[in-house]
Amino acid sequence: MKHFVGKYSERMGKRIDEIPEEVMAALVAYSWPGNIRELQNCVERSVIMTCGNVLHDPLQGIAPVAIGDNQEPRTLAEAEREHIHRTLEKTNGLVAGPNGAAARLGVKRSTLYFRMRKLGISRSNKKACSATGSDPR
Repeated sequence: MKHFVGKYSERMGKRIDEIPEEVMAALVAYSWPGNIRELQNCVERSVIMTCGNVLHDPLQGIAPVAIGDNQEPRTLAEAEREHIHRTLEKTNGLVAGPNGAAARLGVKRSTLYFRMRKLGISRSNKKACSATGSDPR
């Protein structure tokens, strides 16, 4: 945390000498769903918004991520399946071409077809399948 504050304050020509304890406690308690890059971006925004030498609270306006007791951690395959489904829905099942799902996902058409086969996704069942990948047929 202090590393990023130093890095971004130097880059922006600011001098931030203090990180309030309550700000540090909030940063430590936050779940950081975007991992280290989210922390970096948050600290950078905070340094930009800071006037003076005391760090502005970077979590102001960020809603906490709530994880219910009944939610189990999702697997990477489930998250990927859900993301591909949503993208296919947005493209009305179109995989190839400049407006297709492959282009939106930043992968080659053949790579997307491979991932779809591996995850049990077909264009015909893109809307019928749930995020868990069960095939209603």
